[in-house]
Parts: sequence; structure tokens; C-alpha cells
Amino acid sequence: MVMRRINNRLATQLNKKVEIWHTVASATRNELGQKPVEDQLLDTVYAGIIPQTGSLLTGRTADTDLSRTTHKVIMRYRDDLTPDMWIMAEGVRYDILYIMDPYLNHERLEIFCEVRI
Repeated sequence: MVMRRINNRLATQLNKKVEIWHTVASATRNELGQKPVEDQLLDTVYAGIIPQTGSLLTGRTADTDLSRTTHKVIMRYRDDLTPDMWIMAEGVRYDILYIMDPYLNHERLEIFCEVRI
């Protein structure tokens, strides 16, 4: 009964459809014989995005868009995410800073991200 209550609460938090992206080496070589890297969509999932903190970058005026804004993205557990990936939601890119499995129960992930403008 407790597990069902936790799962229902998690399902209500997953209110945005997001894309998980990563870079991969191209299958074809360029004119220099190298395999260039390209962005590739890994998966589309439902997640919740919660703003955490925000601060202006050093030496910038207050009317700029340059800021370090961090968010927490909550999604169902998966073991294929790494910090070199990023999440796209509603046209905003969230670079993954670190990934946490709270309580180590493999139920959900809390992914701490930074908005990239």
C-alpha cells in the first residue's frame, strides 16, 4: 500500500514531456577521415521540472539573461543517464550536473541541471 501511494505521488509530478539528448560519433567519416560528433535524441519521457536556485554571472548587469539557474528534474528510474547528456523541455536546454537516486530504491531519479541559454 505504501509503494502504491509513492508511485501515485510520483505520477502526478511527471507533468512535462521532455527529451533526453546526447552526443555520438557519426557513422560516416568527413573529408578529413574523422567521425564528427552529432547530437542524437536518446528518449522522450515524462518528467517534473522544479526550479532550485538562480544567480547572475559575475560582472554582468541585472538586465541580462545570463544567469546560472539550476533546476531539479524528476523522472522514473533509468540506468542509462550520464552527466554528459542534456534534457530539452519546451525549447529550453538543461545540462545535467549530477544524477541522484534518492533512497537507492531505483524508483525515481532526481537530476540536478543548469539552464543553458
